[in-house]
Parts: sequence; structure tokens; C-alpha cells
Amino acid sequence: MDLYVYYRVRDEDAGQLLPRVRVMQAQLAAAHGVAPQLKRRPESTGGMQTWMEVYPATLPDFTDALAHAADASNLGPLVAGPRHTEVFMDISSCA
Repeated sequence: MDLYVYYRVRDEDAGQLLPRVRVMQAQLAAAHGVAPQLKRRPESTGGMQTWMEVYPATLPDFTDALAHAADASNLGPLVAGPRHTEVFMDISSCA
């Protein structure tokens, strides 16, 4: 299953948030063998950016590990609003 986590970031907080997310993702990669990606929409609207963390091919227990890692990395103060997590599966796995 693949996890997609999206959230909003104030333009002025992006510089502080980026290294926290990068360190968190590196730790998750080392501990869980995932290959994280970090993306953002090209535009900033009203001083806000939309970021997306992508975690392909994760195991079911990874969702809990990701939530714990985000808390431990203290992302909350730099994220504007909630982090939204979406789970997608390959179609062949659903049949």
C-alpha cells in the first residue's frame, strides 16, 4: 500500500519545516526500508504552500510509525492545519 500525506505550510515556515521533514524521512527510510518522496505544488496561494509526502510500498503497520515520527519531529507547529493521510493500493491487490 502507498501512503500520501498532504498538508499546508505557510511560506514563512517552509524553510524551517524542510529539514525536519527530510530528517524524519531519512530515519523512516533507514528503519522501515521505504523510499520516501517529498513534493509541493508549484504555486503558493495566499501565502500557503501545499506539500505532499509519498511513501510507496509500505507495510500496514507503517501508518502508525509515520504518525509517531511526525510527532517526534515536531512538525505540528510549522504545519498549517491537519496532515491528511490517504492510502492507495495497487488494483491487482484489490481483486
